[in-house]
Amino acid sequence: MTEISIEGPDGSFGSYLAIPESGTGPGLLVIQEIFGVNQVMRDLCDNFAKQGYIAACPDLFWRIEPGIQLTDKTEEDWGKAFEYMNKFLPDFEKGVADLQATMSFLRSYQGSTGKVGCVGFCLGGSLAYTMACSSDSDASIGYYPVQIDDHLPYAEYIKNPAMFHIAEKDDFCPPESQTAIAQAFEKNGKITLHSYPGVDHAFARLGGGNYNQAAAELADGRTSALLKSALS
Repeated sequence: MTEISIEGPDGSFGSYLAIPESGTGPGLLVIQEIFGVNQVMRDLCDNFAKQGYIAACPDLFWRIEPGIQLTDKTEEDWGKAFEYMNKFLPDFEKGVADLQATMSFLRSYQGSTGKVGCVGFCLGGSLAYTMACSSDSDASIGYYPVQIDDHLPYAEYIKNPAMFHIAEKDDFCPPESQTAIAQAFEKNGKITLHSYPGVDHAFARLGGGNYNQAAAELADGRTSALLKSALS
């Protein structure tokens, strides 16, 4: 578990890297929430490494301010998180390029099997959708993606297994958006969509205010099964 630097099209950026005890395995690109590569994301990488994946979570906000680590515990941090996200979104394609650079890094990393998937949360869930549509990710998983409505026509370009976890009570993804997502995704047999009744955005964020153990364990189990199937 270490900090590394990855070379991207606009320069080098930081990433957290967690490696299995064996030193070998498929790669897994873990895509941050709006709080940066904080302890939650690092713990996720560590957990994925215990499952046998070489897991990397790159810093997507480095062009704004490198090394951001916020929490969901204070109004001040929430305000900063939304500020960073709003600065990131107009040029989100640059962030996608960083994700693709990280995926290339994982494919060629010593000990990698050459297969790489991605899993993202919140903002990262939306970017996991983008990666599913536009990259060579061997499997893509998004937890409670937001603001993908305008990009649903691209779902037809998803060629490898993809899975998305939607929170029924997610104010960032209202019912009309959930309906549109379901209608778009059902046209592509590579996509699996799961909706979780009665839970809110970030229901799988351990320690978060909306954490729901039953829904989180169900979603994580489905994620693990897809990754094992697609990356083994």
